[in-house]
Amino acid sequence: MPVEITPVDVVLQGPVSEEELAAINEQLSSLSPYEVLQWGIKHLPALYQTTAFGLTGLVGIDMLSKMTSTPPPLIFLDTLYHFQETLDLVEQVRKRYGIDIAVYKPDACETVEQFEARYGEKLWEMSEEVYDYVVKVEPAQRAYQELGVRSIITGRRASQGGARSTLQPLEIDATGLFKLNPFASWSFGQIKAYIDEHNVPRNALLDQGYRSVGDWHSTQKSGDGDAGERAGRWKGRNKTECGLHKDYFKMKLAAKKKQREEELQFRDEARAMGSPIDTPISDGVYVSA
Repeated sequence: MPVEITPVDVVLQGPVSEEELAAINEQLSSLSPYEVLQWGIKHLPALYQTTAFGLTGLVGIDMLSKMTSTPPPLIFLDTLYHFQETLDLVEQVRKRYGIDIAVYKPDACETVEQFEARYGEKLWEMSEEVYDYVVKVEPAQRAYQELGVRSIITGRRASQGGARSTLQPLEIDATGLFKLNPFASWSFGQIKAYIDEHNVPRNALLDQGYRSVGDWHSTQKSGDGDAGERAGRWKGRNKTECGLHKDYFKMKLAAKKKQREEELQFRDEARAMGSPIDTPISDGVYVSA
């Protein structure tokens, strides 16, 4: 009589039912991050690692380099507003681990000047929804399509709080993408201990008072009384995520709606000043269809 194979023992191709996903997560929850990564390499199709080169992502890179001579390639989303220290770290990782890094930038933009000519200055102040979409969400989806990505490894952890507090080892998003979170149950202390023990490269800003590093315009040094591992990110705003791990279709719809509202407002202001705009309202200045 053949042995019954549980969902955790087969290469996942999708779709996966809620019951199957729950069974997989129950088994993965009992494994170490190293073992979860081993499982992912064996069972997840077209696997890549997405990273902004935070500490947890760096631990994943180091573990994978010790696990296999052909680790999953890296995807880095260059928003054009990263600190120079972050870009320096990208090159350190590339040289140390000899790993492929696919860099994706906002569509049709190679420089800040090109970006601001297209979207205006300080887009993040004018519309966070549109900004998050054009610098993170759209480039990520373009990367997944061009590279044939079906699964990604993330550096998210439950201890980071917010929407991540209920994080499971494996998720499937609205597009059908498998998201493996091997460090979901690890604390910051465990991540830091691994970084120190294995001499893993890290962002130089972490030694200058920064607790978490993102774009320069939305990252500050953490101050006295600041709580949480991501203190200093989006300070003073009710925000904990950049949009990359939110529902893609909702993000796209929200960005297009915001874009249309802003264009209509611009036209109303132009009409009030006696300079009406006669061209049709665009379907995607910021957001491609």
